[in-house]
Amino acid sequence: MSAYNLLGRAVGLDRKLFLIAGPCAIESEALCLRVADELARLAAKFDMLIIFKSSFDKANRTSSTSFRGVGLNQGLAILDKVRRETGLPILTDVHTPEQVRAASDVVDVLQTPAFLARQTDLIEAAAASGRPVNYKKAQFMAPADVKPMIAKARAAAAAAGLADPLFMVCERGTSFGYNNLVVDMRSLVLMRDAGCPVVFDATHSVQLPGGMGDRSGGQREFVHPLARAAVAVGVSGLFMECHPDPDQALSDGPNAVPLAQMEGIVSDLLRLQQAAAGA
Repeated sequence: MSAYNLLGRAVGLDRKLFLIAGPCAIESEALCLRVADELARLAAKFDMLIIFKSSFDKANRTSSTSFRGVGLNQGLAILDKVRRETGLPILTDVHTPEQVRAASDVVDVLQTPAFLARQTDLIEAAAASGRPVNYKKAQFMAPADVKPMIAKARAAAAAAGLADPLFMVCERGTSFGYNNLVVDMRSLVLMRDAGCPVVFDATHSVQLPGGMGDRSGGQREFVHPLARAAVAVGVSGLFMECHPDPDQALSDGPNAVPLAQMEGIVSDLLRLQQAAAGA
């Protein structure tokens, strides 16, 4: 099986899971450091690659009055402090080529939001940054649609003189009727054809888009079961947003994992991966 180098760690179907985790949006420096401290502890305990994730801007909120984040400059300063104080690598979303240039100077991994999976300028700018990129599959895309997206990225990286860029493709559920998403576990196999590590976003997959009228709902009780299913199918990494008090989170609380539950969930998923590998 193929192995890939992600931030100095070998990742792939036959390697230990890596985890992307953190609060959906940067609410404050204190919150980010609190979550990152716990994730750094788990990274050391389980000897696994954990990448801290939080967004300086959530540009796709349902309502214009919803909290979007602290903004580019303040957000990047907070993320830089999180990296320096915890040692965790950092991932954040970018929405425009201009944000790519600023964020790539600070963070270790870039991520393109699912709604922007067809925005060629953004896909190419992220690819040419020299940073690893987690490309989210849009809710309206079939699994095979990630191949032309990654082809765009590879062409842009080659044009920028990058010989061996690392791109990931991320499943986050598919629109199913109104205000609902479903996960077709076959997609986790089909997306491997792009020649990239496959990541499963267990928290956004249980989101109910616009399900609360002026904001999205979610069913966090299904995060763990879906993550278990993805691990059994076989993925390289998992994405799980977490928060000390999801009911008070300013963005995507209904589908976030309570921070206190992360250790038990991660431990279970690593045991399951080991059992599946020995099957």
